[in-house]
Amino acid sequence: MTEATFIDLLQHALWLILMLAAPILVVNLLVGIGISIFQAVTQIQESTLSFVPKLLVTFLCMVALGPWMTRMIIGYGEEIFHQLIIIGRSTG
Repeated sequence: MTEATFIDLLQHALWLILMLAAPILVVNLLVGIGISIFQAVTQIQESTLSFVPKLLVTFLCMVALGPWMTRMIIGYGEEIFHQLIIIGRSTG
C-alpha cells in the first residue's frame, strides 16, 4: 500500500465520520437552543431538563438515519476491500 493510497483512505474515513455525525449533532444543537430559549423565557434553570429531549432526539435520529448510515459504512468497507484487491493484484 502506497502512502498516497493510505492518505486517501484515511481522508475518506474522516469525511465519512463527519457526514455520519453531522446530522445528529445539528439536530441536537437545534434542540439544545430551543430548550435554552424555553428555559430563558420561563426562568426554569434546571440543568437536567435538556438531557432527556436531547437523548430522545439522538435516538430518533439514529433510528431514522440508521439505514443511510449503514449503507455509507458498508460502501466504505467495500471500497477498502477493493483497494486491497487492487494492491494484491499489483504486488502478486
